Amino acid sequence: MDTIASLFSFITTPVSWVIVQFHTVYGALFGPDTGWAWGLSIVSLVILIRICLIPLFVKQIKATRAMQTLQPEMKKIQERYKNDKQRQSEEMMKLYKESGTNPLSSCLPILAQSPFFFALYHVLNGIASGHTIGVINESLLASARKAHIFGAPLAAKFKDGSDTIHALGASVTDVRVVTVIMIVLMSASQFYTQRQLMTKNVDTTVKTPFMQQQKMLMYVFPIMFAVFGINFPVGVLVYWLTTNVWTMGQQMYVIHNNPTPGSKAQAAYLERLTKHVTHHGKVSRRSEKTIVKAIVAKGRDRNEFERKFINALTKAGLTAQSDGTVVKSTVQAAAQTEDGAPVDTATAAARRQQPKRQTKAQRQSGPKQAGEPTSLEKSDEPQDAKPAAAKQPQKPGSGTRSKAQSGQRKGGPQRPKSPSKK
Repeated sequence: MDTIASLFSFITTPVSWVIVQFHTVYGALFGPDTGWAWGLSIVSLVILIRICLIPLFVKQIKATRAMQTLQPEMKKIQERYKNDKQRQSEEMMKLYKESGTNPLSSCLPILAQSPFFFALYHVLNGIASGHTIGVINESLLASARKAHIFGAPLAAKFKDGSDTIHALGASVTDVRVVTVIMIVLMSASQFYTQRQLMTKNVDTTVKTPFMQQQKMLMYVFPIMFAVFGINFPVGVLVYWLTTNVWTMGQQMYVIHNNPTPGSKAQAAYLERLTKHVTHHGKVSRRSEKTIVKAIVAKGRDRNEFERKFINALTKAGLTAQSDGTVVKSTVQAAAQTEDGAPVDTATAAARRQQPKRQTKAQRQSGPKQAGEPTSLEKSDEPQDAKPAAAKQPQKPGSGTRSKAQSGQRKGGPQRPKSPSKK
């Protein structure tokens, strides 16, 4: 660990300078030699770093969702070229290039904060060994060695011997109790963060190897933190616990306000959005408009939760527009009474489709007496048909025999009948 930390020594001076600046502020409030002043300086360093990494975190979310979308295509490539690893890699890179995704984008926040993490480890390790480092001079070094958090020095480790811990002015029991509690909290926060991602913010309609990998990481990461945590100084444990809590809260915010399509979090979000829109009749926030716009653009490709959302708006007499806004539908506008009171859409539509009821006399006399010929009569009547009064009635017993059957020609001069034999 010391070798890795020394590789990031180029950033040790900036990290130590930031800690000293925060220590100057908190030292004036709590005292320069207290654990609160040095502990809060480390916490403030974490918050400052994570605020700077927010753009990378947003990029990580987009990359993760893009990778989830590509999982079916990636699985097809793996099955098609399972015996040709080189062709499989080429097709994977081609797929990434066409979709504009990068698998390493999801690791950007962790990779970006790694130099700060190892630089802080290098600073605290120098404090534990009694060496000045960065901008931490002799007076600041003596102050940091006196700082304790719940009885444990900032530079103490779980595996330190009694001589080292006594030199820092603490007891072995206090150091090990504090470090074990911090390691447990650090591992638990990491496990909950990963579990929250798997149970709430993953598309359950697509079963891919990516989900299995995430599920495996849910158990691997906490074990890694527990194993490596016994080698971390208390100050580094404070740093890592703070960044885990920040990540957990940041992820909760994203899941609550911008969930993954097809996940349980999206179902809960659209249910809340439906209640809000049907109550107020509009979409208020910009993020909500963005989500509604994306749902409308999907068309028939909407998932179950998105179709349920659109149907709920329709039942409420509202229509989602392509720009993300929600307006009152034309059916609802036409179904209002004269005084402006709204009428139920389904009832109004049923009333418009119901035909006008006829009297008994009109039904007996038929549509001609009522002045409205039926559509069947209109379609069956030829254009050159003669008036009904000019039609000759058929003789009884003639049946349905046509003129051609009775020996008469259909048009022109008629053939004379042969004389009957008496």
